[in-house]
Amino acid sequence: MAFLFYFDDMNFVIVNGSLVERSNAYLAPDNHSYRYGDGLFETMKLLKGNILLEEYHFERLLFGIKTLKFKIPPLFTKQKIGDQVRKLCIKNNCEELARVRLSVSRGNGGLYDCDNQFSYLIESWPLEQTGFNENGLIIDIFPDARKSIDIFSNLKSANYLPYVMAAIWAKENKLNDALILNQHERICDATIANVFWVKDDKIYTPPLNEGCVAGVMRQWILDLSPDSYRDQISDFSVNEAVLTKNILLNADEIFLTNVITGIRWVKQCGDKIYDNKIANKFFAKLIQTNPA
Repeated sequence: MAFLFYFDDMNFVIVNGSLVERSNAYLAPDNHSYRYGDGLFETMKLLKGNILLEEYHFERLLFGIKTLKFKIPPLFTKQKIGDQVRKLCIKNNCEELARVRLSVSRGNGGLYDCDNQFSYLIESWPLEQTGFNENGLIIDIFPDARKSIDIFSNLKSANYLPYVMAAIWAKENKLNDALILNQHERICDATIANVFWVKDDKIYTPPLNEGCVAGVMRQWILDLSPDSYRDQISDFSVNEAVLTKNILLNADEIFLTNVITGIRWVKQCGDKIYDNKIANKFFAKLIQTNPA
């Protein structure tokens, strides 16, 4: 008996290196990712056959695999997986622009008798190119969960319950996204994005020790040299700092980042309305740079 993935059967997936139809893809009932949330995932963007920020993705994935003490098979390499991602997108007719999800799991079994047979799944879907979100997002702070801060906080873990519930809450309240609080009642990130805010022409984002997921777009922005964007945006810097509710309400701008949508301007959080001067210019810089 196997637990089936139910997907649109127009598509193909790659399971442990093999290309199969979605309707034939399955995992065992005692798969550790399904049973315990004992897995990791990467959501990637493919543009004209290139994985954007590919080095960042695999650096984060391998760090997570090492942290969770998975046993990596010899054929699971950056080059091999990158080639399989491109092969799958070609098969699914989305190599020009695609969203790709790579999921990895420890194996099958119970807590003390897992077989440690590392497994992975690659999925892909076509994407539509979008511009700057001129209407802005409406968000708020999710009140019902507090994310703990530990060595697992920054991972893209399959154990995603606080974010799942925050997304449901956002949808119920007709919001575009929700912000997540950590154990210290400070904001760490959003359901599918990292959070940045602007105050007096300075850009800030919570540091990793606040419990946020280590987003690749977040890191790319932090790694940008000030000289690379000075022609678009003068006299500002990007810094890491804690984000409290009070700081958020006094910010000039808020924007959310992830690799799929890039930068999305937040128009409103609670009752506060925000500007988009810096976010708009930063989005233009992102499009110009096209990180790959």
